[in-house]
Amino acid sequence: MTSLAVARESWKLRAAFAISRGSRTTAEVVTVELRAGGQTGRGECLPYARYGESVESVIGEIEAMRSALTGGLDRAGLQRAMKPGAARNALDCAFWDLEAKRACSSAAALAGLPPPGPLVTCYTLSLGTAEEMGRAAAENAHRPVLKLKVTGEGDLERVAAVHQNAPRARLVVDANEGWTAAQYVRFAPELARLGVEMIEQPLPAKDDLALAGIAHPIPVCADESCHGLDSLAHLAGRYEMINIKLDKTGGLTEALALKRAAEAMGFGVMVGCMIATSLSMAPAMLVAQGARVVDLDGPLLLASDRADGLRYDGSTVYPPTPALWG
Repeated sequence: MTSLAVARESWKLRAAFAISRGSRTTAEVVTVELRAGGQTGRGECLPYARYGESVESVIGEIEAMRSALTGGLDRAGLQRAMKPGAARNALDCAFWDLEAKRACSSAAALAGLPPPGPLVTCYTLSLGTAEEMGRAAAENAHRPVLKLKVTGEGDLERVAAVHQNAPRARLVVDANEGWTAAQYVRFAPELARLGVEMIEQPLPAKDDLALAGIAHPIPVCADESCHGLDSLAHLAGRYEMINIKLDKTGGLTEALALKRAAEAMGFGVMVGCMIATSLSMAPAMLVAQGARVVDLDGPLLLASDRADGLRYDGSTVYPPTPALWG
């Protein structure tokens, strides 16, 4: 029998963080504990309004599984019982942690993967004026990869300011669906000249068919347009890469399957995150091994992280210890 505990936690950010859809000062996460056989497995998710989620709705989805869990629902059954999304992610990752602890093994070994190694993550610059983003770039010029949140008009000036203040950093930009097709056509060649290596989700997901008929001087990565395995079919010809986030796939189980399928279809893989604690990042470390772009900087944007959190040395992030997860 598996017992369930679910809770809401609020984590302050170091500073207000803005993207094209708005800004926030806290990360409101939902944590899950599954207990069985004297062991406890943990998972965390961040409900996202863009996908119709709230903390309350996600807790409700998780609570609705309580009797099924008590009745013997396992991780395989969870994939059929719940739709992809934040709620299933928290439960799925808690199952992986629980299974590893009960087997006196690791989640990587259970998944048939080699032990994870350290990775270099992007560091994300919040959306601001060109001057503000230039100052932020100067403060983080030592980081190997900077990811810029952008929004539309003024973005070329923003990127130019970052490039000027952090000339050695590799750059990726994330529009969070904030551009029009006309802006993409105008911006993309200029961004290539500024050294940008990837553009993430330039157009609204509902409008991304337009990308099939536009030149791509820089690889374009699907984020809001890519959720689980059923997303892949319509992405070919529109995107060169996909961003895998466990809160979208509904957990590590589908994220690993999505990565395999995407690579088989020729997509490059980025592994990303929401702004959350190390408990959210830890399972994604398994998916991120070998990924072309790693964006697991969530804890770096928090005022504090949970105990036994991931170790960051600059932009290098190290695998979790068993005390955290897996």
